Amino acid sequence: MSWFVFALFSAVFAAATAVLGRLGVKDVNSNLATAIRTVVVLVFAWGIVFATGAQQELGKLSRGTVGFLIASGLATGISWLFYFRALQLGTASKVAPVDRFSVVLTVVFAAVFLGERLSWGVAAGAALVTAGTILIALG
Repeated sequence: MSWFVFALFSAVFAAATAVLGRLGVKDVNSNLATAIRTVVVLVFAWGIVFATGAQQELGKLSRGTVGFLIASGLATGISWLFYFRALQLGTASKVAPVDRFSVVLTVVFAAVFLGERLSWGVAAGAALVTAGTILIALG
């Protein structure tokens, strides 16, 4: 399968995350809800690692790779804490699209920090996502 198919599956499950998360944070502290969700993700991810034998690669990881993965994990955790609190305070139909503004930020960060080229198509798409985010947030 191509990256695009995996990305589409990611989008479907991200949408499910928003709806299920909104239902889940209804009567619970958003930080507790995030912690419960994180435990589920942790068990699920390690289950896949062991089921596929990927744990054998642990010794091959460089310190730099581990450092970036730890930083990415911290960013994910912080994002989830804010996301669940936003879901608790707002509607899923507004929170999720604003959260997906990360698409635009990723394009900018990838250009600045990774040196990825910014084509006119990508720039136009990012502008449209920005406009859509604003329309949905204010609508």
